[in-house]
Amino acid sequence: MSHTVTMPQLGETVTEGTILRWAKQPGDTIAEDEVLLEISTDKVDTEVPSPWSGTVLEILVPEGETVGVGTALAVIGEPGESTGSVPEPAAAEEREGEPPPEYELEAEKPSPEPEPPAEEPEAEKPEPEPEPPAEEPEPKAEAPEPAPEAESEPAPEPEESQAVPSGDVGMLSPVVRRLASEHGVDLSQVTGTGMGGRITRKDLEKFVAGEAPEPEPERAPELEPEKAPEPMPAPAPAPRAEPEKAPEPAKEPEPEPAPAPRPAPVPAAASAAGDQVEDLDRIRVRIAENMIKAKQTAAHVWTSVEVDYEAVERVRQRHKEAFKQREGFSLTYLPFISRATIDALNEFPVVNSSFDLEGKKRTLHGQINLGYGVDLDEGGLVVMTLRGADGLRMKGIARGVKALADKARGGKMEPDDLAGSTFTITNPGPFGSFMSMPIINVPNVAILSTETVAKRPTVITDKEGNDGIAIHHIGYLGLTWDHRAFDGSTAVKFLARIKHNLETWDWEQELS
Repeated sequence: MSHTVTMPQLGETVTEGTILRWAKQPGDTIAEDEVLLEISTDKVDTEVPSPWSGTVLEILVPEGETVGVGTALAVIGEPGESTGSVPEPAAAEEREGEPPPEYELEAEKPSPEPEPPAEEPEAEKPEPEPEPPAEEPEPKAEAPEPAPEAESEPAPEPEESQAVPSGDVGMLSPVVRRLASEHGVDLSQVTGTGMGGRITRKDLEKFVAGEAPEPEPERAPELEPEKAPEPMPAPAPAPRAEPEKAPEPAKEPEPEPAPAPRPAPVPAAASAAGDQVEDLDRIRVRIAENMIKAKQTAAHVWTSVEVDYEAVERVRQRHKEAFKQREGFSLTYLPFISRATIDALNEFPVVNSSFDLEGKKRTLHGQINLGYGVDLDEGGLVVMTLRGADGLRMKGIARGVKALADKARGGKMEPDDLAGSTFTITNPGPFGSFMSMPIINVPNVAILSTETVAKRPTVITDKEGNDGIAIHHIGYLGLTWDHRAFDGSTAVKFLARIKHNLETWDWEQELS
């Protein structure tokens, strides 16, 4: 008995995945729990084991295609079993939403004229003979000659109708729908190369880049046979087909201006001698897509404050040795900043929110899930989520951040680790940054950047009100925020609250 392997739910927030690699091919024997394929969700690659033992009878989704959760991926059964491989493609076509050819002809019945000639072309040939004499009695000899040619032309029309469903009817992945919405692409103009004519992500990207203007060459041959007969048929089809189809290609240039800058850098990549052209890895492509989406979505504004970390530094110096021996890692400034930020987020809940302009709604999150930017040794950047950070004290935050960083750099990330953050902190300070302007991690409405803390001269005031100059540990905090969600006064007050907490809190009790 054959079994169908479907796209698994790899996380609470996962709705789709991309097939990276098939570990087995049709005809290969596979054991239960043996790796069958590798799936990519966002920046996480996951090996999927086979739920059954047997022989791989058929692979339903090729490598590189993105499909939704629950989509049939492969069929596993007994060696030589044919029943499992035959019905599955048919079922796949039904799932894809693409009917068989017979149904396509019926679905195209709004134009009943092309159907009769396709089914019984010989029986209909004598019918149009009496029609031309009624319209034009003089050229009786010429009328019957173009009549069969005009009738033979509807034959290619069903062929065109078969190309339309491939871009208009079939099941589309959320990625394809999102890209089509972003670029304003009419999917009926895109020809799919996926299974059953389904539109894949690559098909849409090529269409947006102007590499696949397929609708035009298909219509071109229709115009030539219509104009070939010089007598009467030439003017007859001209008003029928040309005026309707002519405006359609005119719409294609409209979505092209948006992606126009993308192909431009391609020829410049190897313009000079000694340049090297490398293929982008999947994580870099995903980062690029997310950054462009974020910049196109949120109204980015940047605000910063100077912070005197002297109180934090004194406590850190007193506890850093004992802390490292007890916890196994160093006590950095990040847990202090995180603790102060959580208090500020509770004071300004609008900063811990999500913004939906299309739905005209905002979501004030009841829990603070801090996202932390983790550098993968210059191999990419991921945002790991510390859920329920508002329920942790500083030592708990320090442990959570360290565990997330180790998990990311150890390649043990799970899809849910990269989702669900409500506010993000990026920490370029250890690399020596002075000020940074990070891009918002949408759907968050703000991201905090922690910069290098260094000794600098600063003005201090004693209890008696006398001013003086002292050497303190000084650093900067930068906040990139979405001006759609709140205004500058909120951003400044939010940063001022973090600054006040870092400079005035009794941090000794946090570590005692």
